[in-house]
Amino acid sequence: MKRLAAIAASATALAAVVSTQSATAAPDHRAGTQQAHHPAVASYTPPPLEWGDCTNATLVAIGAECSMLTVPLDYSRPHGTKIQLAVSRVQHRSSDADYQGVMLTNPGGPGGSGLVLSILGYGPIVPGTADDDYDWIGFDPRGVGSSQPALACDPGFFGYDRPSYIPSKRWIARTWLHRSADYAKACGRSAAAKMGLLNHVKTTDTVADMESLRKALGQRKINYYGFSYGTYLGQVYATLHPNRVRRFVLDSNVDPRKVWYQANLDQDIAFQKTIGVYFGWLAKHDDVFHLGTTQREVARGFYAERRKLDRNPAGGVIGPDELTDVMLSAGYYVYDWVEIGQAYAALVNDGDYSAMKAMYDGANPQDTPGSDNGYAMYLATQCTDTQWPQSLRRIFSDNWRVHRKAPFETWANAWFNGPCSFWPAKAGRPVHVDGHRVHSKILLIDETLDAATPYAGSLEVRRRFPSASLIEGVGGTTHAGSLSGVACTDDAIAQYLADGTVPARKPGNRSDLQCPPVPQPEPTAAQARAQLKSAAPDGTSQRDAPDSTSLRDALRHELAQAQLR
Repeated sequence: MKRLAAIAASATALAAVVSTQSATAAPDHRAGTQQAHHPAVASYTPPPLEWGDCTNATLVAIGAECSMLTVPLDYSRPHGTKIQLAVSRVQHRSSDADYQGVMLTNPGGPGGSGLVLSILGYGPIVPGTADDDYDWIGFDPRGVGSSQPALACDPGFFGYDRPSYIPSKRWIARTWLHRSADYAKACGRSAAAKMGLLNHVKTTDTVADMESLRKALGQRKINYYGFSYGTYLGQVYATLHPNRVRRFVLDSNVDPRKVWYQANLDQDIAFQKTIGVYFGWLAKHDDVFHLGTTQREVARGFYAERRKLDRNPAGGVIGPDELTDVMLSAGYYVYDWVEIGQAYAALVNDGDYSAMKAMYDGANPQDTPGSDNGYAMYLATQCTDTQWPQSLRRIFSDNWRVHRKAPFETWANAWFNGPCSFWPAKAGRPVHVDGHRVHSKILLIDETLDAATPYAGSLEVRRRFPSASLIEGVGGTTHAGSLSGVACTDDAIAQYLADGTVPARKPGNRSDLQCPPVPQPEPTAAQARAQLKSAAPDGTSQRDAPDSTSLRDALRHELAQAQLR
């Protein structure tokens, strides 16, 4: 490891050069700012929402209404610069006597567009009729999607011809550090940054926007359904506004102790386990995929394929990074296991990289103005919610240490977050999450082997919120998998939305209701071939008219777009 230590040392020296060359990319973070419950948040009253037609095709198809919410850029200056948030609504279908208020939603990220998530109120995604009693509200958080301004920095950042994620040589480390610094610098030059947005996109800013949205909707309390990072929004909102909480569903909970640097290192260990489960599934179905008959054999083949692609990218475009990025989706969800397996098998067995490229392109649109908005806003929030380590020596040391145990994702994740070391905005301090003043029942959901938000986080949130009950998808690897058709989980959600009933809380550090996980698919060779052929050019499956299956598919697609790393 002496050679690798030398690489880390040289990278640290390089960082000093990069920061000197790009002063805006390395601001002084020593004086972090605490942005908590500022009095101006309570005093600001937004103008009424004016509902009209939507332009998003999905929202048009389900008959949603759309509007723009006006909020301060900086809540400490409520009469200063204003920005606008895009909001959608699917209204309740029940009688006024059965109406239970608004249900705000968030798909995760941070940086995920939530405008279309009002789809949860349309049709049979939620079992029974409890969804009829709510107005379902989707919104794009500040800086995201259709909100104005929206942050975008470099649409070509996820283009091809990238070096291997693993910095096994000094030039690789130098290249990735330059890429990270250059992206941060591009964000600092963006139009949104020139308006001052980068200093006001912390989780607490979005929580303040949720309070403004509550007021604009004329509600005394809110209901809320949050996935992934959306659970952290819910945790912070409930901490700062405990008397505004009615019914909260938090699926796949962020560990509030780990925001955000340690959370990413924890992910790497967890993804090593879930990708191992996937490799075992591929081995179990060797008659379909022909990649090996044991988990070890499939894993050995995967790392060999990465080394091969590092030397000779398939078609000159699919290298080890692109392969890792596509396979990562299998570590998040079971939904696309067949399609990913078939694309990977075609690459390995036949040298056909076309399906793999379609999947990569679908998740990483390139050179389209604004296409990096989700990534830019992910960084803008994670890099400023709390102080990112400023010592590159520490970052390299931590990631090499984790890489030895978890070689699948560690360095990919490290470079995904690389611009945080150079981010051109001040970092704050996160709110201490504490749910002891929340008296409404809260419903938590997670699967045991969730890698993106490891299960320990859900147990910690349960501990901090005495009114919360936790449903566990036992043994499952799917992230944010509620409303996927597992009756045990989905029926409990429907019951909670109907009358506030939650599973009885059990003593100890454990879940309160154990349910089956989202099931692994059972492919046949014919099914795998058919699903591969049905992949659309954007890497998603072709969609039909909005019936119950296609609605769930649309929901899963929206969540995946928001959540994938």
